[in-house]
Amino acid sequence: MITIYGMRASGNCYKLQLLLDQLDREYRWVEVDSAHGATRTPEYLAKNPNGKVPLLQLEDGRLLAESDAILCYLAEGTPFLPDDRWLRAQALQWLFFEQYSHEPYIAVARFIRGWLPAEHPRQADVPGLLQRGAQALAVMEQHLQQHDWFVGGHYGIADIALYAYTHCAGDGGFDLAAYPAISAWLERVRRQPGHTPMQR
Repeated sequence: MITIYGMRASGNCYKLQLLLDQLDREYRWVEVDSAHGATRTPEYLAKNPNGKVPLLQLEDGRLLAESDAILCYLAEGTPFLPDDRWLRAQALQWLFFEQYSHEPYIAVARFIRGWLPAEHPRQADVPGLLQRGAQALAVMEQHLQQHDWFVGGHYGIADIALYAYTHCAGDGGFDLAAYPAISAWLERVRRQPGHTPMQR
């Protein structure tokens, strides 16, 4: 059985939980409280020197880090990852967008507002994060005004990757009511077979 080292409240970790649950695949979950230093222990750093979750451990002991790389590995050979070369490249395009233009602002705003005290200096970063995160949401809104899903007209890992932090963006101060196409897409994702909620 594969093992996931992760933190349930993390969107990056939730991606894997959601995909595995929708694949109806058995897995072992090891909770790692990265918000309070559990990824910086010598034991964990021996597994992932980058000191982050999630981390996938295969039955033979091999380890794979980075949430979207793990998504691709787990989705290989399933309807969640297209076989077509062009559609697969589009899925990767949205995964890169999620990690470089979406997660650094939407997830970080959520972390600062949800895990750091009100007097913490990083609270001053929130207005800028809200501005940059809104730009990412606008890109998604524009796409979803013309498409039900992000790639090829079908639900897949691009949707899972973007859903993870978008559906809880309100925790970071984003008003999703301003994005009707995103709101409709979030509801479509929630209606997918095997959908399980994030533990927040």
